[in-house]
Amino acid sequence: MHENTTARVEAFSDGVFGIALTLLVLDFKVPHLGDQSAITSRQLTRELLHMWPTIIAFVLSFGTVLTMWINHHGLFRHAHRTDNRLLFANGLLLLVVTFVPFPTAVLADYLDRPAANAATAFYCGTFILINIGYNLLLRAIEVNRHPTPTPSEDAAFNGIRRTYYITFGVYLLATIMALWNAYVGLAICLSLWLVWALLKYEAGHRSLNPNDEVRIPE
Repeated sequence: MHENTTARVEAFSDGVFGIALTLLVLDFKVPHLGDQSAITSRQLTRELLHMWPTIIAFVLSFGTVLTMWINHHGLFRHAHRTDNRLLFANGLLLLVVTFVPFPTAVLADYLDRPAANAATAFYCGTFILINIGYNLLLRAIEVNRHPTPTPSEDAAFNGIRRTYYITFGVYLLATIMALWNAYVGLAICLSLWLVWALLKYEAGHRSLNPNDEVRIPE
């Protein structure tokens, strides 16, 4: 039986991540101050500076979604084949990823207002759901790995698992802290960029040996 590769799943996922990144920019609106012919440069500059919450929310979410896409790509290096469990787990993750523009818009509207804490907690809480999605995808990929993984592949996979579990607690902490201080919550979320950037996936996918037996789980 031929190997059921992950190429189509990855290509579809790449498209969804690309759409999510594109939707983030839709929150930017050109300032309208009445009669545009009478607006001075100082007035326009002041209005543009007032858009700093939107800019911060956009940069945070763009960087986070981009990092999630990079890690999604790395995680699939460990997938040897696909099954329905993997497809549904990947679909659930993509569902939450496409939701990111909404809490981003909420954060942009309320970061400089009295409801900033609630808006930030909502934003950080979204990444708890994303982390759950990644953990479910990790479990699905675990049963679709190469039937005889090397020690280096096992070590890399175990490192990924530990990181996913630990970061779940960090996102939970960020959400709780955001209820107390919005900027502390955002700072904790932002600190995880370094973790995701340094997470190693290199020991993952290897070429299929023609003599390998591909076993499809029952």
